This record gives sequence, C-alpha cells and structure tokens, in this order.
Amino acid sequence: MRYLVVSDNHGDRDILVQLVKQYKGKVDAFFHCGDSELDTSDHLWDYFTAAVKGNCDYDLGFPETAIKNIGEDVIFLTHGHLSNVRFGLTQLALQAEEAGANIALFGHTHEIGCEMHQGILFLNPGSIRQPRGPIQIQSYAIIDSTEEQLDVQYYDRSFSLVPELHFSFKK
Repeated sequence: MRYLVVSDNHGDRDILVQLVKQYKGKVDAFFHCGDSELDTSDHLWDYFTAAVKGNCDYDLGFPETAIKNIGEDVIFLTHGHLSNVRFGLTQLALQAEEAGANIALFGHTHEIGCEMHQGILFLNPGSIRQPRGPIQIQSYAIIDSTEEQLDVQYYDRSFSLVPELHFSFKK
C-alpha cells in the first residue's frame, strides 16, 4: 500500500489540489494531519481518506483523531497539539498503542520527523507551507507499506524527492 501524508498547508488550497492531481491513482490513500484552514465542505476532501482538525482549523466538522484500517496497516492520525507532541511522543505513543496502530501520523510542529519505536512508525510530514526546525524544506511524505517493511520518502513542494530523507523500517 502507498500512502501520501501532508500537513500544515495553512490555507494554501492550491498545493493540495496539485498533490491530488499529481498522485491520484498513484497512491492508495491521502492523509492530512491538520491545519488546512479549509472548510470540511470543500470537495477536495473527497480525495482524502482522512483529515483531522488542527489548532488553526475552526471548522468543527473535522475529527480530532482518526483510525483507518488499510490492508494490514492500522493508521492513527492526529494533528498533535492535543497529544503534546512539542514535548515528546509519549502521549501520542499511548494513543497509537491503544488504537492498535502500527503507523501514527501527526503534524503541528512543522518539523519533519520519522522514527520507529516498539513496532509503531511515527511520522510527521513537516509543513508543506511553513517549515520549521533544522530541515527547511516545504515537505510531504509517501509511505510504501509491504508485509516486511515500511519505506518512507520525503518530497519537496515541487514533487522532487529529497534523497537524504529516505527511511526504511522492518515491520
């Protein structure tokens, strides 16, 4: 299975339209980790498997979290502000574990993050609009999930892969 993960576009609808146009039919699921600043009624969400509410989303129609079962993967999705991800991943790890997830997706910090811990992949795609931290790339991520491994590749806003931001983990 192939998943596209994006977050924190902060009102830039056009980049989401471009991502859908570029990857429609090439990925199995689109995930948005919050702070889109778009309305839940926007037809663009028809292409997304899940989108959650960020701290800058004021439409009450977005859920705080989502759990999706796709193939052999259980994916837990949240923005991260309510999981205190700025202070570590402990609370997020507990939520993902409780959900039975093997993949936990989050945003909020605008910083790229990818690590495997106790059988759960924790992935922050960074911000497609306003990156923060040491890696100043407007980014999104694609996860390729097979029976044996999770392969993560980050891309920049122009759809170019970032070679040094590639990670593989055994399931």
